Amino acid sequence: MIKRFNEINGINITKIDGQGRFAYAVTEFEDFYDVSLREDENGYRGAVIMFYDPENGGVYTPFEKERNVTYGKPIFSNGFFFFLKGDFNKREITLYRYFPGNSPETVTVLNADETDLYNLSLMGEGVNVISQGDSFNCYYPQRFSFPLQGSETAVLIRDNTVLTEAWIEEGWDSEKDRATDGYRFYNKVLVRDFDGKTLSEEIGSLYIADDGTVWIS
Repeated sequence: MIKRFNEINGINITKIDGQGRFAYAVTEFEDFYDVSLREDENGYRGAVIMFYDPENGGVYTPFEKERNVTYGKPIFSNGFFFFLKGDFNKREITLYRYFPGNSPETVTVLNADETDLYNLSLMGEGVNVISQGDSFNCYYPQRFSFPLQGSETAVLIRDNTVLTEAWIEEGWDSEKDRATDGYRFYNKVLVRDFDGKTLSEEIGSLYIADDGTVWIS
């Protein structure tokens, strides 16, 4: 038997990591950086974030659609969902705590013009508002920043450190533009403190299981 949610929108939904019940969708999705660049007369027509509950078929929409407003991917932490709302009418980025069926609660508000919006998102463990490109920036619950290597991406904040991954390519013949017999491509995991100092590094790739445990493969 095929079941149906109470509201059918014809869009894909995605499970939210860290729990096994709810999924979500963001309509008209564009990231915060791209929406901030809209300078035409009408701007961005707006998005809605929705939470889906397969236990009862419920669809929960914490906010109505507004022009020049978009949302980021939610995370689950300590029994609640957290998500970012970018309101570019007010030039604000707001972090909300939410459980479907209840009203969203404001956790903190950032000035969009004082925030690097490139790859702005939430990162665990706990709830951290971050962005990353040439540098890694954390805005909440505390502010810090440090440069990243060209192939490096932050994955997780835990125990007052930032875990990152960097890809490594060895044995590539640039002149012939092909792999040699000794070619090797792999990731390494780096542990950095909040000043960016490398505390350790090892070959491997990070995997975060549904129960929150962190594995290196």
